[in-house]
Amino acid sequence: MQQRALVMQLSEFLCDQKYSDEENLPEKLAAFKEKYMEFDLNNEGEIDLMSLKRMMEKLGVPKTHLEMKKMISEVTGGVSDTISYRDFVNMMLGKRSAVLKLVMMFEGKANESSPKPAGPPPERDIASLP
Repeated sequence: MQQRALVMQLSEFLCDQKYSDEENLPEKLAAFKEKYMEFDLNNEGEIDLMSLKRMMEKLGVPKTHLEMKKMISEVTGGVSDTISYRDFVNMMLGKRSAVLKLVMMFEGKANESSPKPAGPPPERDIASLP
C-alpha cells in the first residue's frame, strides 16, 4: 500500500512545473523514496518522532526530543507532528536549508567518501608522535 501511494506521488512531482528544471529528477525522486521508506518504520506513509529519532541515531547525529520536534515543525511548516512523503520531497528539492535536509545531504556525502582503513593502526614509536 505504502509503495503504491509513494509511486503516485512520484508522478505528481515529475509532472510539477516547479521542478521541471531540476537535474536528474527521476533519479533523485527514486533515491528520496528509498530513503523515506527506510525510515518510515510503521509503514504508514509518515515519519513520526520515534522514526526520526531512530533515523538520526542511525546517521550518527542523535538529537533531543525538542530538537526533533523543531525539525519536524520546520519541514511541515508547523502543521503536523509527522513528516509526509510530500513534505520530505519538498524539503529535499526546496531551496530552504532545513536541518534534516542538511543531515541527509551530509549522510550522502559521508557514504561517498573513501572507505576507512581496516585492521589495526600502524605501529608508532615515541619519536613519530607530534
